[in-house]
Amino acid sequence: MVDVADKLACFRAITGLEDSDLCTEILQAHNWDLELAISSFTSNHSDNHPFSSSYTATDTTATAFDPSNATIHRSDSTSIVPAGAPPPGLAWKIVTLPISVISGSLGLISGAVGFGLWAAGGVLSYSLGFIGLGSNSGRGGDSSAQLVTVSAASREAIEFVAQFERDYGSGSSTRPNFVSEGFMDALTRSRNTFKLLFVYLHSPDHLDTPAFCEGTLCSEVLSAFVNENFVAWGGSIRGSEGFKMSNSLKASRFPFCAVVMSSTNQRIVLLQHVEGPKSPEEMLVILQRVLEQSAPVLVTARLEAEERTTNMRLREEQDAAYRAALEADQARERQQREEQERLEREAAEAERKRKEEEEARDRAASEAAEKEAALARMRQEKALSLGAEPEKGPDVTQVLVRFPTGERKERRFHSAASIQSLYDYVDSLGSLNVENYSLVSNFPRVVYGTDKVSLSLKEAGLHPQASLFVELN
Repeated sequence: MVDVADKLACFRAITGLEDSDLCTEILQAHNWDLELAISSFTSNHSDNHPFSSSYTATDTTATAFDPSNATIHRSDSTSIVPAGAPPPGLAWKIVTLPISVISGSLGLISGAVGFGLWAAGGVLSYSLGFIGLGSNSGRGGDSSAQLVTVSAASREAIEFVAQFERDYGSGSSTRPNFVSEGFMDALTRSRNTFKLLFVYLHSPDHLDTPAFCEGTLCSEVLSAFVNENFVAWGGSIRGSEGFKMSNSLKASRFPFCAVVMSSTNQRIVLLQHVEGPKSPEEMLVILQRVLEQSAPVLVTARLEAEERTTNMRLREEQDAAYRAALEADQARERQQREEQERLEREAAEAERKRKEEEEARDRAASEAAEKEAALARMRQEKALSLGAEPEKGPDVTQVLVRFPTGERKERRFHSAASIQSLYDYVDSLGSLNVENYSLVSNFPRVVYGTDKVSLSLKEAGLHPQASLFVELN
């Protein structure tokens, strides 16, 4: 997409206007439509057409149009007159001056009339199509089939190529391969393919045009040379863009050919122009000389483009390598982070379990201590409940208690004391780590369980002495 600065520069280069503000106002009035603005300007200023009789075939200085300031830069001069031909004298110029003026005026009038007819035909065709009388309207037409929109410049180029093939291409396959696109697109194509742009401005009304097209342009040698070494663009001066290019290139005689090249800073360099009829040999010599002179520039441009492509590819490869390394580093960091998080989770889980186990141990120890304290209090209480051990006497029973560990304990009790007193005595000793046990006599075997704890020792038959053992339940 051409930006505003490029459109302004191109408009100044083609129209020759130096006032940037005026050019901006003209483009804004046409909604920045470059082709429409140039067409309007050239049609409104056709009375000041810059065709000059002094601009003849001998004036072939290469020029460069700089759109940034609309000035013409001149480079090395290249004459298109064959070697050895002297330049015309002052008397000849004075004699031919009226003829040149009349020829230029006729060319201007024919171009303006042709452009007017083309514009009127376009308006009429659009009007008929709008009211439904076009060739594609009616019941049989396929209204859903939409044509591809092309610019006015491309449409002119397509029409020119088709007309040129009808007029000079029938029966002959040798002709320049004119591109079917506008001048700026053709210039871009030549820049991208590192070739010069061969420009042919076609004047259908000129007497020398048929012979030049058939004998020179369509000659096998010249057309093959042009097709191989140039990008060819042609336009009729009856068309809008052809008329504009004849204005920009200051074409005063026809047939008119030129060789241009796209340069830097939005400049269009005019390397050579040829006015008037020429033989294939003369054209070939001129084009070969221009090609040889421009070869270093084209080679340099190609090398610079290849270097840019190589650098771009290298940068892309470096960027790809950098992205791959970055992704690898990120994956490695992510893996390390996940591993660190896993280790932290495991450590946290282990710490949680350790704390739980420690709390469980502390709780068990506390419970055990509390239980031991409770047992100690119970033993103390039961020991106090027994009272002092009585002395031997007829109402005193001697009791021997054997424990599962083989330990023996002996004590005296009042014969009226209950069997519960024996259990309290065993509990007060603290020799057992269990609470559920029974006192049993062997001969005869009697279990003094909970149903007999209220009996006195005498009632239970344990007076005056008894031997009991502890049986764990």
